[in-house]
Amino acid sequence: MTNTIAALQRQNALDALDNRVLLCHALGVNRIALITQSERLLTDEEMQRYTELVQRRLNGEPIAYIVGQREFFGLPFEVNGAVLIPRPDTELLVELTVDRTPPQGRVLDMGTGSGAIAVSVAHTRTDADVTALDVSAYALAVAQRNASANHARVSFLQSDWYAALADAAPFDVIASNPPYIASGDHHLSEGDLRYEPVGALTDHADGLSALRTIIAGAPAHLKPQGWLLMEHGYDQAEAVRALLVDAGYTEVQSWQDLAGIERVTGGRRPELTA
Repeated sequence: MTNTIAALQRQNALDALDNRVLLCHALGVNRIALITQSERLLTDEEMQRYTELVQRRLNGEPIAYIVGQREFFGLPFEVNGAVLIPRPDTELLVELTVDRTPPQGRVLDMGTGSGAIAVSVAHTRTDADVTALDVSAYALAVAQRNASANHARVSFLQSDWYAALADAAPFDVIASNPPYIASGDHHLSEGDLRYEPVGALTDHADGLSALRTIIAGAPAHLKPQGWLLMEHGYDQAEAVRALLVDAGYTEVQSWQDLAGIERVTGGRRPELTA
C-alpha cells in the first residue's frame, strides 16, 4: 500500500472516524485538507508519527487523550489523564443548569474536572457568576486552561466538596457530575475507562456516597428555591430521587438524555430548620 493520504484513509485497522482524526492530528491538518491533498505522500517522519498514534489507539487508549482534545457543548476542551473525557450525555446537565440559572445568577460546579460543565455554562450565560471546584490541583489546572481558551469567566477553587466554601455566598444552582460507578463494577476495567482517573469515576463504595454528600451539604449553599442538579448512572435515578425526597428537596425529578436514559436528577432546596 502506498503511503498517500487517500490510501491511509482506506486502511482497515481502525474505525474510519478514529483513523481520520489520527491522520489529521499526525499531519497537523484539518478534514478538508485530507480531501484536497488526498494523493500527497506522507514523509517518513509523518508516517512514523501516524503509525505511533494508530498503535496507541489499537492498544485501547482513548482518541481524546491521544489528540489531547474533545469537543463538548460546541467548544474545544483540552483533556489529559488528569481529567475525565467529557461525554455528550453530560450536555443535558449543562442545558438544565443554564435553563434554571436566573439573570446574573450564581452557579457552582462541583468536581469540575476538565471544566466542561462550568466553562460551557459560563460561555453560554455570560451574565452568570460561575464557580467551579475540584479536589485535584491537576484537574483544576486543565480546567483553568479550558476557561481561558474558551474566554469563559469562571472562578476556580480547590476543595474537597464543600470544605472550602464556608464563607461563599449561596448559589442559585449547584450542578455536579460526581464519581458514581460502584467499586468493583466491570466497566472500570473496560474501554476508555481503563485510562481515565479512577477517583473521578468511582466513589470506591456503592456508587451513591458522593451523591449523598452533595445532597446533604447543598442546602447550606443554595439560595431559597435554588436547584441541585446531579448526573448519575443509567440505573441510579430512582435511588437518587429517593435520597432527595428523604432530604426534604422539592420538585424532585429526573431528566432523560438523548438515548432515553434518566441521566440527571435534581430538586429544589428544602427549607432550613432552626
